[in-house]
Amino acid sequence: MPDKTGKGGGSGRGARDLRVKVKTAKGRKLSSTRWLERQLNDPYVARARREGYRGRAAFKILELDDKFRFLVPGARVVDLGCAPGGWLQVAVERVNALGAKSGKRVGTVLGIDLQEVEPLAGTQVHVLDFLEEGAEDKVKDWLGGKADVVMSDMAASASGHKQTDHLRIMALCEAAAYFAFDVLDEGGTFVAKVLAGGAEGELQQILKRRFRKVHNVKPPASRADSSEKYVVALGFRASDDGEASQA
Repeated sequence: MPDKTGKGGGSGRGARDLRVKVKTAKGRKLSSTRWLERQLNDPYVARARREGYRGRAAFKILELDDKFRFLVPGARVVDLGCAPGGWLQVAVERVNALGAKSGKRVGTVLGIDLQEVEPLAGTQVHVLDFLEEGAEDKVKDWLGGKADVVMSDMAASASGHKQTDHLRIMALCEAAAYFAFDVLDEGGTFVAKVLAGGAEGELQQILKRRFRKVHNVKPPASRADSSEKYVVALGFRASDDGEASQA
């Protein structure tokens, strides 16, 4: 794009570098410095601050819902591993949990996490390990029935070993899928973060047996250098008929 002098505004010596650069500090690891620099230069981080979201991840679920329209007024939503609450904020608005949209059905938003989460109007948030025995029944009791959407942006703690981290997050995602099978109503939706790395095939086959459509998407808000993507499974079948759907 031309600058005020009419010359190209590229990376030449006359062009100003608008990126924020972070100097290394005593006691700070290089990886931490790089993370901080990336945060300071991330437009989604700045946008989240401006728009009042609890994190940039809110834009991932916004973009996924813009594409697939599963957070509809009146929907009952479960957010697994909901901290810090950005996905909850989006769900509250879109399912009309506060009744702000006159004439529209009022939805229910339930968040669960291993840690306390700052309260958010329009939600129920509970400290719960979704893997513990009886967790599904607790969730259905809190919802007052089955869910229309189960969503998860969970990631297992990083070990620093790429293959190990991939297997951990895929195991977590598979566990979330089986949880969804227990709490979703017929026709429901499952949305979860996965990592590209070669172990996704089994999860895909499991989902295709229980949902009419399974999509794999990398929303624009996901960083380009990240291996994360999202699986969006639509049209839950309450009974396993053994037939795989088309992706």
